[in-house]
This record gives sequence, C-alpha cells and structure tokens, in this order.
Amino acid sequence: MGEEAATGPTGQADLAAVRACIDRLDEELVRLLALRQVQVSRAASLKEDAAAVHAPARQAEVIGRVRSMATAEGLDPDVAEQIWRAMIAGFVALELREHEAARAADDRR
Repeated sequence: MGEEAATGPTGQADLAAVRACIDRLDEELVRLLALRQVQVSRAASLKEDAAAVHAPARQAEVIGRVRSMATAEGLDPDVAEQIWRAMIAGFVALELREHEAARAADDRR
C-alpha cells in the first residue's frame, strides 16, 4: 500500500488509485478499532463508576503518548490528537452506556 499504489502508468497520481488505497487503510483502521473496542469493554467491566470511566489522567497519558508516536511516524501530532480525542470520547460514551446497562441489570435482580 505504498506510494506505488497511488500512481498510474505514467507515474502521475491517479485519484482512483489513491482512493482505493485510502479505502483499504480504512478497512484496516476499522478492524483495529473493533479490536480496541473489545479491550475498552473489558476495561469498562473492571471500572467501578463513571469517574473511573472518564479517567482524565489516563486520557492525558494516552494523548501524550500518541502525540509522541505521531511525531516519530511523520503524522501531524495535532491531527493525531484530534482523532484520538474523538475516539476516546466515543469509547467513553460506550463505556458509560455499558455501565448504565450493567447497573440497570443489577437493579432488576
């Protein structure tokens, strides 16, 4: 999926090839995010309350680590941070829903 995937026979960038490469990368990213979600759900089951889910210190740690990795890999660290903050917010919302569902199930018992 290197640069060669995005060039046509003349060596010029071919938009269709670039888009196909992006689509393949998106497939891989979704697969990895699904794996991350499994681990997030596992972590959620180990947390006692909403405060533990929000874990601002852990979020700051993750963002700092991601910014460093992004810089090392040539990814704009601001872009990486924006992506991770959105991802973290989505997973926190998922964890909170899971906590609420578990609490409701316990209340019904």
